Amino acid sequence: MIRQLIVNADDLGLTVGVNNGIFDAHDSGILTSASLFASAGATADAIRRLRHRPSLGVGAHLALVDGAPTLPADAVPTLVTGDGRFRRGWRPFIAACLLGRVSLDEVERELSAQIERLRPHVDLTHLDVHKHVHAYPPVFAIVARLARRYAIPVVRVPYEQLSGAAVSGRDSKAPATARQQARLNALLWPWSRQNYRLAGRLGLRTPAFVGLVDTGILNRRVLQRLLRGLRPGVTELMVHPGYVDAALLRLTTRLVESRLAEVALLSSPETEALVAGERIDLVRHDLALSIAPSRRRSLRHAS
Repeated sequence: MIRQLIVNADDLGLTVGVNNGIFDAHDSGILTSASLFASAGATADAIRRLRHRPSLGVGAHLALVDGAPTLPADAVPTLVTGDGRFRRGWRPFIAACLLGRVSLDEVERELSAQIERLRPHVDLTHLDVHKHVHAYPPVFAIVARLARRYAIPVVRVPYEQLSGAAVSGRDSKAPATARQQARLNALLWPWSRQNYRLAGRLGLRTPAFVGLVDTGILNRRVLQRLLRGLRPGVTELMVHPGYVDAALLRLTTRLVESRLAEVALLSSPETEALVAGERIDLVRHDLALSIAPSRRRSLRHAS
């Protein structure tokens, strides 16, 4: 019953304080991977410091909302608002997509430009997208094509299939944020099913995914529940560690103090002991085992 866990920090490059927290959680904790913005305020800082951390897996944290495009704004007019920046938040972007106001050709050119900006500096292990707007199947199809084009073997499907242990650990007293995120997660299943199928046809790996429902409220109790509920195979745990700095406070993000708490959680010796006690192997996207269905069955029978 082999269980491998990728602990992946989103938002690398967002601010220097976020970079500091991510690197500390890797250097002193269980963090194995991070997703890097191509054009954020501290991307250059992250790239410079990644040279000293070859053990940290790094993927592209592609962006279509919040921040500015990599291409000139006039080259992607349907992706930006009057100030030349992306729409704020996932809701306006998805609404514009559904109304036919977003050019998928512009999406592909912009995301390709982001990957091209990172490739000279980083051997990309995976692709994911900020605020998970690639849950929308036409955008996921673009991300999947780009993964094939650039020989990036792993793409995140942002859907959390909760195990029985994880579900039983929830009750009506769960934070309102978690209940709301759980409802949204459930609504994503029809899109996610399409995305899993497309990724499979293209030969891309899509690890199981956890941490979506508990974004912003990850603590020791939640982490323990998630780890105990992991299925055999490869799972990615999404986290958002970081230190609060002035640059972060200027951004429109609800994840502020929770980032600091996650640095402490991920760097704690108790957390490392918890992972070891559950007999979970920590890996990166590019070092994870791909267990074929027949092999998985044999492992189950052998146990």
